[in-house]
This record gives sequence, C-alpha cells and structure tokens, in this order.
Amino acid sequence: MSVMSVRVADDVAQQLEALAHATGRSKSFLVAQAIGDYLEREAWQVQAIEAGLKEADAGNFASSDEVSAFFAKHGA
Repeated sequence: MSVMSVRVADDVAQQLEALAHATGRSKSFLVAQAIGDYLEREAWQVQAIEAGLKEADAGNFASSDEVSAFFAKHGA
C-alpha cells in the first residue's frame, strides 16, 4: 500500500474530520474510498468517450431522420 500526502482546503479538512468522527472511520479510509470511487467513475466516462470515438471513426452516426425523431420524442 502506498502513502501519499495531499493538501485540501481547511473547510474540506473540517468536513472530513467531522465525517470520520460521525462514522467511526479514519480520515485515511474515507479519503481512500473517495479516491477509489472517483477513479471508477472517471474510468467509466473515459471508456464511454473512447467507444463513442471509435463509432464516429467507423462512420456510425445517426441519420437526419433519427436525430429529428429523437428531438421530436423529447419535445425539442
């Protein structure tokens, strides 16, 4: 396991301290959990973007009719 140091705003540090106290978890546990959640969410987004770019590179675009139908369905 790696150890790192980060700087956070004073209000963030206070919120982290309060949450650690309220949950009985260490600040380190909460920060590690938050970083893991963030990385998982960002990885999903990057994968979705990359998949979209591959589709675009392959020429897989919606037709004008499909776009019009989408906007008509959603009231735009």
